[in-house]
Amino acid sequence: MDTTRLRVPAGAMDWAVAVSVAALLLGTGLSGPHPDGGRALLGGVLLAVGGLALVARRRAPIAVLAVTGLCAVGYEAAGFEVLAVSYLVAVYGAVRAGHRVLTAAVSVALLVVLPLIALAFRDGPARDAFAQARNVLEIAWLIAAFAAGEALRQAERRAEEAERTREETARRRADEERLHIARELHDSLTHQISIIKVQAEVAVHVAHRRGEQVPEALLAIQAAGREATRELRATLEALRDDDTAPPQSLEHVAELVERARSMGLDATLTIEGQRHDVPAAVGRTAYRIVQEALTNTARHAGARTATVRIRYRPDALSVQVDDDGKATPDDAPAPGLGLLGMRERVTALGGRLRAEPCAGHGFTVRAELPVERAS
Repeated sequence: MDTTRLRVPAGAMDWAVAVSVAALLLGTGLSGPHPDGGRALLGGVLLAVGGLALVARRRAPIAVLAVTGLCAVGYEAAGFEVLAVSYLVAVYGAVRAGHRVLTAAVSVALLVVLPLIALAFRDGPARDAFAQARNVLEIAWLIAAFAAGEALRQAERRAEEAERTREETARRRADEERLHIARELHDSLTHQISIIKVQAEVAVHVAHRRGEQVPEALLAIQAAGREATRELRATLEALRDDDTAPPQSLEHVAELVERARSMGLDATLTIEGQRHDVPAAVGRTAYRIVQEALTNTARHAGARTATVRIRYRPDALSVQVDDDGKATPDDAPAPGLGLLGMRERVTALGGRLRAEPCAGHGFTVRAELPVERAS
C-alpha cells in the first residue's frame, strides 16, 4: 500500500485545526452562559478570530500566540467563560518552534491579566473572579501544552541530528571510496606513463648515438611523459597524505619558496604581523594554497618573479601569492582543478579566495582564512 497517498498537506491540516478550534470555541461559548446584545456579538467574533488565527501558527507562531492571548482576554471581558483552547494550541506551536522563554513570559503575563480582567468587568466577590479566570486558562492545561510542544521539538531535533549523521557517514564512505579508486587509478597510470617515458627516452638516446635527427613527435612524447609523471606523482603524494607523516603547515612554506627558486623562479617570502598558533586545518590550507600557486606560476605563467606574503592578524590569516607572468585581465587563464581545489579548501573553513590577473600583467592569489584563538 502506498502510504504517501494518505498524507495531508500541512496547509490543509492547519486550516482544519483552525476551523475546528473556532467551531469548538463558538459552540462552547454560545451554549453556556453568555451576555446578550453587542457584548455577545463581540465575544463571538473574538472566539472565532482566536480559533481561525491558528492557521498561521507554523509561519508566525509568536504573532499567533499574541493574537490568541488577546482574544482570550477580550472574550473574557465580554462575559464568556470558555477555556482558551486556541491559546493552548498556540503555546504548543510556539514551543515547538523553539520560543520557550518568550512563550513562558507571555503565559505568565496572561495568567496575571485574566484575574484582573475578571475583577474589573464582573460583579461579585473576588473568589468568583478568580474562578472565572481559571475557567478561561487553567495552569494544568497550560503546562500540558508547553510540555507537548517541547517533547515534539526535542524529538524533531533528534531526528534531524540522526539524519545529518547518516548523511555525514554516507559522504565519508563515498569520499573514502573515491580516494581508494583515485589511488589505484593513479598507481596504474603512473606505471604505464613511466614505461612510455622510458621508451621515448631510449629512442631519443639511440637516435643521438646513431647521429640521426630526432623526430619532433618523439621529443614531444618524451617531454609530455616527464610532465605527466611529475603531475601524477605530486597528485598521488597528496592523495596518500595521512596521519603517518607529519602534516605540511605554515612552517614548511619556506621550503616551497626554496623549491620554486630551484626551478628558476625568483621567489621571496614575507611574513607580517605577530606570529601566533593557528588551527591545524588553517595551516594545512595555507600551505596547499602556496604550493598550488607557486606550482602554477613555475609551470604555466611564464613568470620570472613570485612573491609570497603571509600576514598574521588576531582574527584571520592572510595568504597572498603574486607573480609577474603573462596573464592579463583581457586574457585570463581558465580556472583549473588546482584553483577549484583551493577554493573548496578555503570555503570549507569559512574564508574567502580571490584568484585573478593583476591590473597590468601577472596573477594574484589571495586567501583570507578566519582564525579562532583560544581566550
